[in-house]
Amino acid sequence: MFPIRDSIYHHGPALITRLLIAINVAIFFWQVGLGPEGFQWVVYHYGFVPKSFFADPGGEFWHIFTSMFIHGSFEHILGNMWFLWVFGPTVESRLGSGRYLLVYFLAGIGAALAQAFFLPASTAPMIGASGAISGVLGAYFLLFPTAFVLTLVWPLPPIFFWFPAAFFIGYWVFLQLLYGLMGLPGVAWWAHVGGFLVGYLLTVWLRPRRSYHDDPYWYRHYGF
Repeated sequence: MFPIRDSIYHHGPALITRLLIAINVAIFFWQVGLGPEGFQWVVYHYGFVPKSFFADPGGEFWHIFTSMFIHGSFEHILGNMWFLWVFGPTVESRLGSGRYLLVYFLAGIGAALAQAFFLPASTAPMIGASGAISGVLGAYFLLFPTAFVLTLVWPLPPIFFWFPAAFFIGYWVFLQLLYGLMGLPGVAWWAHVGGFLVGYLLTVWLRPRRSYHDDPYWYRHYGF
């Protein structure tokens, strides 16, 4: 299932979401411009390696931040940035720029630490913004459970459904847990779970007390 858009028309320009996407894309094209060897050097030099972190936590901690802006392929960055664009603006508008950024980066830190906790001997560099974006999904899950997500269910022929956000994100979390427990390689499943939990719990504390339903700029629209 692939999200196309949500049903909430947000108020505001989503400047932080746009800025995060622009930075990630710019860094990725910088990687590509270095050539294949330079591309891999960036992955291994700026990625987060759990085994190295536990050997020297103080010296390796900065890799958590750099790893959030490094991606391994066009498909990798496209998927991450699309999820951020679908779910980020609504959360940013609800939390405000400062709290939104705090959720994003602290979820990214929590994601890396969760991955390190479950795979402490791993020498594979963890890269990508998906841990931080998982935190945005956690915030969305708490703030907008009754919203709907237009979802591409089957690409050929394309079939679209409106799923409740709680169902869509809940199913996504279930898959991350399942694949993590199965030990499927190639994706930092536990980072996704950790980032989601951090984003959710932070939003419990940080969210504005006034419901978005009371804001005349907010309304829901169902359908295409």
